[in-house]
Amino acid sequence: MKAIWSGSLSFGLVNIPIKLYSAVNQRPVTFHLLHEKDQSPIEYKRWCSKGDHNVPWNEVVKGVDMGDGTYYVFSKSELSLLKPKKSDTFEVVEFVDGGTIARVLTDLHYYLGPDKSGLKSYFLLHETLRKSGKVAIGSFVMREREYAGVIEPFGPAMLLTTLNYEDEVRSVEEIEGLKEAPALKKNELELAEQLIQKMTTKRLDISKFHDTFSDKLKGALEKKDLKHLVTVQEEVKPTTEENLLDALKASLEG
Repeated sequence: MKAIWSGSLSFGLVNIPIKLYSAVNQRPVTFHLLHEKDQSPIEYKRWCSKGDHNVPWNEVVKGVDMGDGTYYVFSKSELSLLKPKKSDTFEVVEFVDGGTIARVLTDLHYYLGPDKSGLKSYFLLHETLRKSGKVAIGSFVMREREYAGVIEPFGPAMLLTTLNYEDEVRSVEEIEGLKEAPALKKNELELAEQLIQKMTTKRLDISKFHDTFSDKLKGALEKKDLKHLVTVQEEVKPTTEENLLDALKASLEG
């Protein structure tokens, strides 16, 4: 596995040489936009909306919309001053209990490995986090962007998950339909709890789940036949309040 970033993890006066690896390798089928008549790829040009002409790269600048239709244009020197300083250190700021981080804050996942085999400081931190149930919170710079992240044990390795910043997470209060919660009957709650218990397993088996569209599409490409992709989808009707108890009972009996 090829490392995408290398540096050190520091907490207190301890510095651990580390390497970062992509934990997820998504393989979606990539579609290309083509001209229907001759199947030639569609190209995009840098087109000036005012001058109606193609713009060469040396005349392209970066600007931010000020909200009134005007733009503030940054020079390359200004942008270089604003970018975070290059760093090869993940600096741990604090440790918190592992279950206290809201899932909505988590973003991308990376494996964190030692820079070399048998690195004692790496395995010491791994084992200490595992036994204590704590995770490490800190920040680092990768590809000219500063990230906040959480580090936790993951099997024999450690997992680094980048975190969304507070102003990037939308408020749950924006969701419509949550302000007036209906009264829940005791027997409805009891049946719902029984159904959940019936459907509960010891652990998640992710192998049960597949991207069926990608699987079918890849199979069709191998056979060059899309006929088997056609499926009839049944209409899913919402369960009404009057039928809620009957639906719960039928689910338990099924």
